[in-house]
Amino acid sequence: MAKISTEDALEYHSQGRPGKIEVIPTKPHSSQRDLSLAYSPGVAEPCLKIADHKEDVYKYTAKGNLVGVISNGTAVLGLGNIGPEAAKPVMEGKGILFKIFADIDVFDIELDASDPELFIQTVKALAPTFGGINLEDIKAPECFEIERRLKAELTIPIMHDDQHGTAIISAAALINALEIAEKKIDKVKIVINGAGASAISCAHLYIAVGAKKENIWMFDSKGLLNKERNDLSEEKLFFVNDKKAKDLGDGMKGADVFIGLSKGNVVNKEMLKGMAANPIVFALANPTPEIPYPDAVEARKDVIMATGRSDYPNQVNNVLGFPFIFRGALDVRATSINEAMKMAAVLAIADLAKQPVPESVNLAYGSRNLNFGPEYIIPKPNDPRLITTVPPAVAKAAIDSGVAQRNIPDWDAYKQALISRMGLDNDLLKSLTNKARQNPKRVIFAEADHYKILKAAQQVKDEGVAKPILLGDKEKIDALIKEYNLNLDDIPIVDPRSASEEDRRNKFGDVLYQKRKRKGWTLFEARKVMRERNYFGAMMVETEVADVMISGITRKYADPIKAALETIGVHPDVKRVAGMYILLAKQGPFFFADTTMNIDPTVDELVEITALTAQSIRQLNIVPRIAMLSYSNFGSVKGEIPDKVAKAVSILHEKYPGMVVDGDIQANFALNNDLLKEQFPFSELMNKNVNTLIFPNLVSGNIAYKLMQEMGGLEAIGPILLGMKKPVHILQLGCSVREIVNMITIAVVDAQARGK
Repeated sequence: MAKISTEDALEYHSQGRPGKIEVIPTKPHSSQRDLSLAYSPGVAEPCLKIADHKEDVYKYTAKGNLVGVISNGTAVLGLGNIGPEAAKPVMEGKGILFKIFADIDVFDIELDASDPELFIQTVKALAPTFGGINLEDIKAPECFEIERRLKAELTIPIMHDDQHGTAIISAAALINALEIAEKKIDKVKIVINGAGASAISCAHLYIAVGAKKENIWMFDSKGLLNKERNDLSEEKLFFVNDKKAKDLGDGMKGADVFIGLSKGNVVNKEMLKGMAANPIVFALANPTPEIPYPDAVEARKDVIMATGRSDYPNQVNNVLGFPFIFRGALDVRATSINEAMKMAAVLAIADLAKQPVPESVNLAYGSRNLNFGPEYIIPKPNDPRLITTVPPAVAKAAIDSGVAQRNIPDWDAYKQALISRMGLDNDLLKSLTNKARQNPKRVIFAEADHYKILKAAQQVKDEGVAKPILLGDKEKIDALIKEYNLNLDDIPIVDPRSASEEDRRNKFGDVLYQKRKRKGWTLFEARKVMRERNYFGAMMVETEVADVMISGITRKYADPIKAALETIGVHPDVKRVAGMYILLAKQGPFFFADTTMNIDPTVDELVEITALTAQSIRQLNIVPRIAMLSYSNFGSVKGEIPDKVAKAVSILHEKYPGMVVDGDIQANFALNNDLLKEQFPFSELMNKNVNTLIFPNLVSGNIAYKLMQEMGGLEAIGPILLGMKKPVHILQLGCSVREIVNMITIAVVDAQARGK
């Protein structure tokens, strides 16, 4: 875990606009008419509708997606009773987590109300504002009564995350840890150090998943909760037993499970050594666990260990739970978060850890092969599958248990809506993947001695998207397959340098010689170059041994391009190839060209680039709506670039009368219909929702897509090579497995279209 200094933390919260959140309008507000609709007089109409039918508040306001994060600051993190003002940074942070993980809006509310009754009445008075309430950082035992009363007296989802969040995540982890340790939950001895709100809620949930109450040994700061104690609250009394232990170490002897919800460094190596075989240790005090992770694994090689920290395996992090639980509850307008919904979250999270891990998660955590096992018993917090796994489970449990006020008729559509809500709209990729599966093509991987390529090959093979052919040293490839436990046994491996390929090398060289003999090539050179994988792979495509070639992850872009151009060449109707990127935005895909090939295209070359781009987009069953970009708007500034772009647009209008294209135009006007309507209502792009941007030169196109990819956080697919006679696509240097898979999918669809 990176060291955070006091100065860094204070600067982060104070720099620029103080705090971490702001309110952003979701409706147009730039004109007087907009303001009249937003407020007086237009706002009266929804007010009257709601007055007549209270449920319409969900139709006309943000209530259905708004959660109140409410605290009185009496138990803030590990800081204690620091008051409502000091609690506000934490509540703002909680709001950020709700938003980024589940697209739930939050108002954080800090109440000066340490008296439980005052707190309850205040929250009840605020309740009409919210679709749900997340109680936070309220000390025990008051928190138990506060949550109980509010759940009984209100009809919206309410959860005290300090109690239930850790319980849900740790219960999921415990289920999986016990499976790995080959132990039965109803037989194990569980020692819990800590008896606050979180510990008590955890223990109750463990019982709900099968633990025996009599097998739970709970310790507070004064020792074991047993019948000799007369200082226990009602909540603690539930866990009293007739056992005896002089201290925590004594109680841990023979224990199968230790759950730490107390403070750091209260457990040592000797205490762990006294536990049963294959001990399960959840040291969840944060940031300092009850026993340091290195000490625990040194003391017990057979330990299954979890902490609350992100720098060790198995982080028990509440963010795996609360955003997604509230998402599911809000989406069915549940009147509460009941035990069935919490249990559904537990089981969904536990099951997700057993599924194959996405490459994006592996990369984020510096791993290449996370698998269900002692060091991976719960999903990572940034696993993108959580949003489509936990909310549907919670929503279904709400429906089945009778607390939902809305039904979900189509669960697949609901999951897709969750993806779209998160700005991860994969509709294009989903449709292309389905299309690729209908007729998977033979794809040459020219750099198969690279882990990412092999991982991508396995993924597209498993998904039925493509039929991989691996090029490279067979021994090296086999070693990588074995090292990373990949399932590629039935995939052909071709080594262009091997003696067994000599005849094919010579045949391919003869074909290349005939193509290049008037370009200065000799037969010897043509045969020799076939030992190079890009040339050999491209010739496999040219001679129809394969359908597509993918290369470029380890080479400069120009190297595989040169091999492809010299071996396959451009389409007969094309003079120059071009490069296009697809950028996936929340509102749909955008297409950028030329971003990789033509440094300073002429007017005619711009026309050809645009035509190639439009043709490629139409192959994806999307209508291209094209803005030809410049630094001027329709001749507002004279210069070489605006003139070039304007001439290209004129030619395009003449040659392709049905094409939606206009320019020269600045990017902001092209993408903002209100601006365009206000200033240039004559433009053919008005009300067309531009999805394709053609740049006047390579500098602008290359910079633009990279800025959007990095600063805009958009997922990029490309570069897609346009104008080749046969499908060859060049990867970005060092791209991710996901990007490779996306490119392969596009390439297969490209090959299908050419086959027609």
